[in-house]
Amino acid sequence: MGDPATAAELDRIEAEIDEWARGELADNPLVLAVDRAEPGIRRWYVRLSGEEKEFTTVWLTIHQRTLQYETYVMPAPEENQAAVYEQLLRRNLRLNGAAFAIGDENAIFLRGQIPVEAVTPDELDRIVGSLYAYVEQCFRPALRLAFASRFPA
Repeated sequence: MGDPATAAELDRIEAEIDEWARGELADNPLVLAVDRAEPGIRRWYVRLSGEEKEFTTVWLTIHQRTLQYETYVMPAPEENQAAVYEQLLRRNLRLNGAAFAIGDENAIFLRGQIPVEAVTPDELDRIVGSLYAYVEQCFRPALRLAFASRFPA
């Protein structure tokens, strides 16, 4: 990984993400909201309308060297934990630029990162679109395994 980005470089990237987010909110019908974190933190929350999962929120966070992105997929599995984790780990092999991970309270997230110098509007489209697609593809099968007794046969 390269040198840390300068304050001016981070400001430029922040402005580029702000501009991209305004465009997405205006032009993309799946984007319901774009919010910013508290002042001083370079983080955006992009809320998307889904089909399999009602809403997906992608968090974009600028660090000195990377843009980190993640989304919450589902709470910790109540049942069939090994099968759920195996299914998601096997899906990791087919994902580009993101991977399933276990986070706080064993919740399941999808996350990844790119170098800050790679941030462009096209790359932001790819990241958010990919996370959205991956959640839509995996959510229902993982949910049915993780909470099997709640779904009628």
